[in-house]
Amino acid sequence: MEDQDDPALPGFDLDRFTPYRLSVAAERASEGLARLYRARFGISVAEWRVLAHLEHSGNVSVRDIEARVALEKSKVSRAASRLETAGLIAKAVDPADRRLLQLSLTPEGRALMAEMLPVALGFQAEIEARLGDALAGFERGLQRLLDDMEDKDDPSA
Repeated sequence: MEDQDDPALPGFDLDRFTPYRLSVAAERASEGLARLYRARFGISVAEWRVLAHLEHSGNVSVRDIEARVALEKSKVSRAASRLETAGLIAKAVDPADRRLLQLSLTPEGRALMAEMLPVALGFQAEIEARLGDALAGFERGLQRLLDDMEDKDDPSA
C-alpha cells in the first residue's frame, strides 16, 4: 500500500467527491425503489425504467428510451422484449423511420403502471421528507447539473 501522504498525489477525499457521492446516492435510491416494485410486481430496474418512460412519453423508440433513462441499448432492448412477452408493451415499426421500432404501453401495461405509480410516488415522498428544508435547493442544484451536463453531451450546443 502506498503512503497516503505521497506529495506526488493531490489531496483527495472520496467521501467529499461529488460524482462518487451522486452515483452512490442514485444507486441506493434506485435499489430502494427496485426492492419495492420487484417484490410486489416482479419488475426489474430496466423494465421499470422502460415502463415509466413509456408512461411519461407515450410511443417512443428504444433509442429514445436509451438516451433518456441512462441504460445501454442492449439492456433497454432485453427489457422491452421481456415486457412485450408479458403483454405489457407493444412494438411497431416507426412509420417515419422504418429502421426503428416504436414501443407503447398496452392496456395491461397501463393497468400495471396504475398500480406501480403510487408505490413510486410514495417512495418519492419519503425522499422529500428525508431532505426536508433542503429539498428545494437540492432540486435546483440537481436540475442545474442535469441541464449543464446535457449541454456538454450535445455536440450542437
